[in-house]
Amino acid sequence: MFERFSSGYYLGELYVEPHGGERAVIRRADHEHVNEQLYADGEGVERLDAPLVMKVDGGHIPVGGDDDVPSGTLAIPQELADETLPDRRNVLLADADRAEKLLRWEGWEPYVNA
Repeated sequence: MFERFSSGYYLGELYVEPHGGERAVIRRADHEHVNEQLYADGEGVERLDAPLVMKVDGGHIPVGGDDDVPSGTLAIPQELADETLPDRRNVLLADADRAEKLLRWEGWEPYVNA
């Protein structure tokens, strides 16, 4: 789904569509797979529900998982959508280190068990 693009990002192509939710989401199984493949360090129990961080149209957004989203689709809140959606788009996925920094900057503690 994603391939290494640069030192801080992976690149993938997703169908991006607006939805009525409050946060961006991809299919839960895809979310867990990407979390496991690209974010987990392989040591101990990993949180597969931690948000992914994607860059779409110049802005970073945390992305969760949802069973109601089709595979290969990124559903973004209506207020982030523009008139060109729905459409297939290149999407950047921040790697684990960059995602952690971006999430912490927003106040989220990605590696603290709740």
